[in-house]
Amino acid sequence: MPMPTDGLIVVAKRDCPTCTLIEPVYRQLADSGMAVSVYSQDDPSFPAGLKGVQDDRSLEASFHLDIEIVPTVIRMEAGKEAGRRIGWHRGEWEELTGIQGLGKGLPDQRPGCGSKSVEPGVRETLLARFGGLLKSRQVEVSPLEDPMEVCFERGWSDGLPVTPPTDERVIRMLSGTTRDPQEVVGLIPPNLAECTVEKVAINAVMAGCKPEYMPVVLGVVEAALMPNFAMHGLLCTLYFSGPVVIVNGPVSKRIGMNCGLNALGQGNRANAAIGRTLQLVIRNVGGGLPGGIDRSALGNPGKYTFCFAEDESDPEWQPLSVWRGAGRGKSAVTLFHGDGVTAFVDHGARTPEELVRSMATSLVTVGHVKLAQWSNAIVVLTPEHYRVFREAGWDRQRITDALHDATTRPGRDLVKGAQGLNEGIDPKFADQMMPKFWRDHGLMLVRAGGDAGMFSGIIGGWSAGRFHDDVQPVTKEITE
Repeated sequence: MPMPTDGLIVVAKRDCPTCTLIEPVYRQLADSGMAVSVYSQDDPSFPAGLKGVQDDRSLEASFHLDIEIVPTVIRMEAGKEAGRRIGWHRGEWEELTGIQGLGKGLPDQRPGCGSKSVEPGVRETLLARFGGLLKSRQVEVSPLEDPMEVCFERGWSDGLPVTPPTDERVIRMLSGTTRDPQEVVGLIPPNLAECTVEKVAINAVMAGCKPEYMPVVLGVVEAALMPNFAMHGLLCTLYFSGPVVIVNGPVSKRIGMNCGLNALGQGNRANAAIGRTLQLVIRNVGGGLPGGIDRSALGNPGKYTFCFAEDESDPEWQPLSVWRGAGRGKSAVTLFHGDGVTAFVDHGARTPEELVRSMATSLVTVGHVKLAQWSNAIVVLTPEHYRVFREAGWDRQRITDALHDATTRPGRDLVKGAQGLNEGIDPKFADQMMPKFWRDHGLMLVRAGGDAGMFSGIIGGWSAGRFHDDVQPVTKEITE
């Protein structure tokens, strides 16, 4: 819609008492000899008695002029805005227009009303129609089709219903980040397709995210593309594994993530939707489809979504992200190549030494009891088990070191053929003590879970964890 380059622009609506109160002022402005353009948001016959009133029921002019309050008067000079006033204030209007004696007999001032262009939900619609914000290819859906069923039929779903990503929903999602929608986040495997912030937002809508989740979602996607995470290989593996997302820092509380009761289960929107978004991005942007490049023999339910926050309620506990190099007090995501959860039960241990020995009996079975430095693992410490360590003054590092020591075993017990089992490590290691996990990154502790229950969780890792330098968990601070 072409805009006047010189003169006055007035935006008003009949449904505003102040706009109707000052109808005589519009006529005074028009009779002054100045170029005056009046845009009416709700009724092209308002104001009455004026020629050339512009019908702005589409709100295109209001959108481009960034109108928040009506009435608004704007002075244009050589195509640029020289000033604006909102609501009605005689002195301010006279100063802006240079016309004295405006609105004689009217009150000196009255507040305006909210513009129709900023009513709930309208801003996103206008951005979609006139803002040029979205660049992704649009898919037309017939009015007779169910958009959700279309997503199923075209393979855009992970098997569960998705929220159709309308323009308005995507724009609302983008309001959760200050990053340019067309900024390239990275190349998504397996097709190495270029992924923008906008495309992440589209999949976040489909997954059920809220806009305030976007900084975390973007951090998760960027972390998954870090070389050491080897997302392409994780996608292609025959093994069970998929991405496990652990969130640390203030953002987890701000967006309502669950680190407590049922933290690894269902019921929390942020946990579920953030992890699901990564999986949908891999599927819909990168082309990573089960039965296609995704060749997992069994998979695991976590490949729908596996995301939770760490419990940081104890100030003496070093958060996982800080242990892995992120700044204290910073929000961060850690990604791990994980399988399902294995239960560890011990109601009897009363000392940290005893609990470590007990836990080690379960940890050595990750992958296979005779495999060493073959996969990584997470121990999810619940509050009751953590209490045993805390009361003895054990911190994260001491627990981790003790678990490494307790899971280091004689190579002769692990070599192929030992104990009558052909599975095992190379016979050349028979005379060595063999750690179950890499000391630097192979075993991670995370605090989470409900207050009651002497149960902790073990999340085994991808078999490619045996490639020490190439496949590792990754941690990335979140840019908010």
